[in-house]
Order: sequence, then C-alpha cells, then structure tokens
Amino acid sequence: MRNRDASRGFTLLELLVVVAIIGLLVAYVGPRYVSQIGKSETAAARAQIEALAKALDTFRLDTGHYPSSAQGLAALRVRPAGETKWNGPYLQKDVPPDPWGKPYIYRTPGTKGDFDLNSYGRDGAPGGSGENADIAY
Repeated sequence: MRNRDASRGFTLLELLVVVAIIGLLVAYVGPRYVSQIGKSETAAARAQIEALAKALDTFRLDTGHYPSSAQGLAALRVRPAGETKWNGPYLQKDVPPDPWGKPYIYRTPGTKGDFDLNSYGRDGAPGGSGENADIAY
C-alpha cells in the first residue's frame, strides 16, 4: 500500500523540467510580445492624430480658420472666447494624451501645412527612431 501512495506525486526532477520548459517559452515569447506592444502604441497614436486632424478640419469648416496655438486642441471641446461661428464640441470626449501619457503638440501655422499635430513618441523628445520616432500629421 505504501508504494501506491508514493507513486501518485511528482518528483522534484519532473517539477524542475516543467519549470525549465516554462522559462524557455517565456524567454522566447516575451520579447516578441513586448515589441508588439510598441507597434500597437504607435498605431494608436497615428489613429488618434488622424481623428484630431478631422476634428480640426471640421472646426475650420465652421469658423473659417483653425484654432490658434494659444487656444490649442481644447478649442475642439470648449467654445473659445469670441468665437461666434463655433458649432462644437467637435470631440465626444476630452483630448486624450498620446499612448505614452504626454500631450499632443499642436501648432498653427504649421511648418508643412495649415497646422502641425504630432507626438514625440515614447521618449517625449524630438527626433528618434523606432518607438521613439516622432509621429506627425
């Protein structure tokens, strides 16, 4: 009867083998998973910038001009002082921060068009590459 009870559990060697296999899987899958998170944050920033640009275009259609740099993106949610043709709000929710928790940078007039709208990426500094690259409209 003793032999039957002893054979029901796992040996230390079997447990170590299972832990080693799990460790190898985590070491293989972990870096791939983390790189996908960075790509999804960049894609989310691009999508948010596109949505904000469309809201800015709608603001311009109603008022005849883009919000000033001083008014910023807040003008998409709250009527700026003295703006009689404002027909907003142009966003359903407040302007979100970029996926890294920093505010989007809005300037008008822009360097390449009527306005500049961008995020400086993960590092929050101009320039960079990969996840630290600037994302601009």
